[in-house]
Amino acid sequence: MAQVLVTGCAGFIGSSLAEALLRRGDAVRGLDNFETGRPENLEAVREAARLSGAAFSFHPADLRDAAAVAEACQGVEVIFHQAALPSVPRSIRDPRTSHTANIDGTFNLLEGARAAGVRRVVYAASSSAYGNQPGFPRVESMTPMPIAPYPVQKLAGELYMRSYWQVYGLETVALRYFNIFGPRQVPDSPYSGVMARWILQMMAAERPTIFGNGEQGRDFTFVANAVAANLLAAAAPADRVAGRVFNVACGERHTLNETFAVLARLLRFRGTPVYTGERAGDIQNSLADIAAAREAFGYQPEVSFEQGLRETVAWYQARYAVRA
Repeated sequence: MAQVLVTGCAGFIGSSLAEALLRRGDAVRGLDNFETGRPENLEAVREAARLSGAAFSFHPADLRDAAAVAEACQGVEVIFHQAALPSVPRSIRDPRTSHTANIDGTFNLLEGARAAGVRRVVYAASSSAYGNQPGFPRVESMTPMPIAPYPVQKLAGELYMRSYWQVYGLETVALRYFNIFGPRQVPDSPYSGVMARWILQMMAAERPTIFGNGEQGRDFTFVANAVAANLLAAAAPADRVAGRVFNVACGERHTLNETFAVLARLLRFRGTPVYTGERAGDIQNSLADIAAAREAFGYQPEVSFEQGLRETVAWYQARYAVRA
C-alpha cells in the first residue's frame, strides 16, 4: 500500500483516478483549489475510501502556493499530476493565469517532489502539443508544434519532467491525453469539453454548436482508459518509462458529426447542430499511435468509444435529469 498524491483531485480525471487508487488500497492525498474541480466529485472518492478502508486526506491548496505544495509532497511515493487549467480558449483569453497555473504550478510540484524524495511523478500532458502539423497517426517522435498558450504550457511541463529525471533522478512519465471524456466532466462552463456540453444541451432540447463543418476528427478517449494508463505507468520499471512521453488514446478517429449522431441516438434528440466558424487555436484532427505505451507498460484501451458514450450519457441523465 503506497502513499500517493493526486493533484486536481476534484476534477473529473483526478477524482476518477483517486477513486481507483483507493479501491485497490492505496492511501491517497488529494490536492485541489476548486478552480475547475468540484467538491461533489469528492463524494465518490470518500465513498471509495470508506468501502476499501484505505486512507484519504484532502488538502485545499493551489499549486501556485509553493509552501503548501511542498507540504503536500511530504511522505509521498508517487504523484499523479492531473491539476491544470485545461482550456485552449481560456488560455487565449487569459494567458497569464493559465501560465501561472500550468507552468509555475508544475515547477512548484517538481521542486516539492524533489525535496520530499518522491520516487515518481506521472504527468497529465496534452496531445494538443502536436498542433495541426501533417501526418497521422501522431507518434511521440514527432516534433511538437503547439499553437495556443495552453499546449505550449503543457509542453513546457513535459520538458520540465524530462529535465528533473535527467538532472535530479526524479522518475517522471508524461502521458499525452487525447480528448478525454466521461462522467464528472463539467458540462456548463464556457470551457467545458464538447461531450459534456453537448449532452447537457441535448437533454435540455437545445441545439449543440459545432465549430467548423464537423468533419474534423478526434481520438476520443473514455476516462477509464486514462485512469488505467496512469496506474500502469506508475508501476512500470523506470528503465522503460522514466523521462519519456506516451500517447494515451484509443487509436481511432471519430468526427464531430459522427459523435453528434451517436449522442443524438442515445438521447433520442431529433434536432440538428448549429454550425459556426472555427475557433482560434483549435486542433483540426487528432489520431494517436499508442504502440509505445503498449510496449512500455502494457496499455490497452479497456472501454470503446461507443461504450464510453453510453456510460457518460447514463451518468449525466442520472445527475442532471431534473435540471433538464
